[in-house]
Amino acid sequence: MPKSGNPIAIYYEHPHWFLRVFAELDRRNIPYVRLDAAHHHFGFEANGSQAYSLLFNRMSPSAWTRGNAHSVFYTLSYLAHMEETGTRVVNGSHAFRVETSKALQLSLLHSLGLPHPRSVVINHASEAPTAARSLRFPIVVKPNIGGSGVGIVRFDSREQLENAVASGAINLGLDSVGIVQEYIRARGGHIVRVETIGYKYLYGIKVFTSGETFDLCPADICKTSDGTDLKTSCVIEGAKTGLRVEGYQPPPEVIGEVERIFAASRIEVGGVEYMIDDRDGQLCYYDINALSNFVADGPRVIGFNPFVKLVDYLLEEAR
Repeated sequence: MPKSGNPIAIYYEHPHWFLRVFAELDRRNIPYVRLDAAHHHFGFEANGSQAYSLLFNRMSPSAWTRGNAHSVFYTLSYLAHMEETGTRVVNGSHAFRVETSKALQLSLLHSLGLPHPRSVVINHASEAPTAARSLRFPIVVKPNIGGSGVGIVRFDSREQLENAVASGAINLGLDSVGIVQEYIRARGGHIVRVETIGYKYLYGIKVFTSGETFDLCPADICKTSDGTDLKTSCVIEGAKTGLRVEGYQPPPEVIGEVERIFAASRIEVGGVEYMIDDRDGQLCYYDINALSNFVADGPRVIGFNPFVKLVDYLLEEAR
């Protein structure tokens, strides 16, 4: 149990992704409270730091696609406030700033000397054609604040991109900042997602994709690589066409690089995705996630239940 006797707080927005976390806490009879990030408030009481033994931030950047855009920037203020009061926050304000900015993620990868797709950051859709001059087509244009592949559009030619700009078809999302980036076709038809807890490697998975979708949420993938159905929330979310998953052990050097990424970003519970560029065999990191949902049906895919490990970590930190 938490040492202080106060409950663990789970601050979340998506209605389904965290049911397994709640179930594991319930199974152990651990006191916790659910904080709905879409409908929340905070004040400045002197004893505010005593309310929770620990606050676990599970806010989703893609909340703006579910009518909860107001929650995203509010969360930055709330997390910073809780940190100032002395509350232990897992995936705190710095981690959430990285989570909500693909531009910051690219800057972080660059600062660590790690490979990533060639990219240019823009603050207006009209800049996209100019930004793409130094890039090889096809390219993708991504909203800076994304989540679950939302808003990513592929362009196969400069003419196609220019027509989209002229017609006003490019939407840069919540903060009107975008990433113009070379599209990478993944060698072997799969990407790799590596999950961590406490900045340390937890497991890896291969996600097999047709390349026609950018929504690779591991909690919503319905089948293993051999076609076996998984217990997943995709009945609610909608099956992700063409996605299959299998457990995978990344090379030691990749694990080391991933742990460096999370230590630098201060993301304690997270996942990073990478692929091998089929053009030249270069490994490229392209997405850093603080909202780690874990793979569906973990015991079948990776041999253990990651939510048990997660709750173990929360309890250790709460004590």
